[in-house]
Amino acid sequence: MIPSRRAFLMGAAAVSAAVVTPDAVRAAEALAAAPDWGLVTADVEADIAPQALRLIHGRAPAGLAGTLYRNGPAKFRRPGRNAEHWFDGDGLIRRFRLEEGQAELAARFADTPKRRQETRLDAMVMPGFGTMPDPRAAIGSPDDASAANTSVIPVGDGVWALWEGGSPLAMDAGSLETRGFVTLRPDLKGMPFLAHPRIEPDGRIWNLGVGGAQAVVWRLSPDGALEAAEVIALPRASYIHDFTATARHLVIVLQPWVRTRNVMPFSAGFDWTPEAGTQVLVVDKADLSARRIYELPAFGFFHLGDAWEDGGDIRFDVCAHRDMDFAARGAQRVVNGVLLDGEPARLAMVRLGADGRANLERTDIVGEFPRSDPRRAGLARRLTIHTAGETPGRPFASGIGVTDWSTGRTRSFDFGAGHVVDEMVFAPRPGGTAENDGWLIGPSLNLDERATELHVLDAARVEDGPVATWRAEVALPAAFHGTWVG
Repeated sequence: MIPSRRAFLMGAAAVSAAVVTPDAVRAAEALAAAPDWGLVTADVEADIAPQALRLIHGRAPAGLAGTLYRNGPAKFRRPGRNAEHWFDGDGLIRRFRLEEGQAELAARFADTPKRRQETRLDAMVMPGFGTMPDPRAAIGSPDDASAANTSVIPVGDGVWALWEGGSPLAMDAGSLETRGFVTLRPDLKGMPFLAHPRIEPDGRIWNLGVGGAQAVVWRLSPDGALEAAEVIALPRASYIHDFTATARHLVIVLQPWVRTRNVMPFSAGFDWTPEAGTQVLVVDKADLSARRIYELPAFGFFHLGDAWEDGGDIRFDVCAHRDMDFAARGAQRVVNGVLLDGEPARLAMVRLGADGRANLERTDIVGEFPRSDPRRAGLARRLTIHTAGETPGRPFASGIGVTDWSTGRTRSFDFGAGHVVDEMVFAPRPGGTAENDGWLIGPSLNLDERATELHVLDAARVEDGPVATWRAEVALPAAFHGTWVG
């Protein structure tokens, strides 16, 4: 069992206090009061059977009914060997169901070949984003190494748990039972499928599968049937975790974190090359050979907001990092209970001009995990939903914000230093059409209460805080991405 950061630092403080000074006493008291960060990447040992959540604040809004699905790593350690990176734990799909004012939580691990093999060996042996392979790992295809731990989307009558190095994993939407990997075409079995597909308002799915300086462009129908798959060349082998799209174009941002070596673990093969700047490849959805490349200053990123077309220009927001040190190094430290001092991401707006010029408008707004009204995917919008509250000494969000790009104003609510807030998603109010006419829904990990909580906020009045909060009897580690099904 990994020691929490509090336990580690308290041990150090106790040693220092052998010579009792006022400073040592104050330091020990401060550490005793600090949140237990170890819970953020704590292991979950088994599936979570359906359990009713306890309403602890407010009441459920009238008309709000549906299911929030969330995915994230939740098993990192086994006696024979541990995962070495936050991104490499086994995926646990959480299902929060809201109905008639009641909330229910259930969670099941993705039943992958990786998890089955590591359970049998009682050791984490598969290669990952930042984890070296073990000689005991039996790997016949990329899907054998899939943790299925990054995102989850509704497809047909089920949900797909997504990784980024292999196939989607189909699961039952109700029971969360694993159905198996999805083969979109026999000759494309095991091809990469990013964890951030772009879904048009009519349900059509666009995605990339990235391998070095090329990518498969996937186009699927709303029920997950393959409509087209075509390989395109990329200007360079950048790390691509996310892309974006307008109604007519795919927008692929190529940051200067570039794969230069075919080594393991995967993250060790990249170099940060800020002198190369950032490139943006725009591809016509109707003709993938019609493309244009824009140049921007260097920035790192994990996540982009939905793009839209403004006259002849293209606009989209990005959560811009100074570099990719968190991916390369910081997430390894986090899974070991050590916080990394690093600058948080800040929102920026990109404009790609019809004249071939590009502009990056940076802000001081701290934010990650950008979301918006899914009914406007690829269409003009003014609002971005994002997490908030990260600081250099705290690489986890404590709040939620909504930034209005038309005014530059951000409205936010902070849950307090004892909460780690996950990404929140937008649920439209039945019959509502306005961009903020609905609710923000998402969980936080209450470190003080050692419990997961589910919150609902009015999207038009986020600064007022939750209109309803429910608490579970379990504490689930931080998750990455999810979706609302109303």
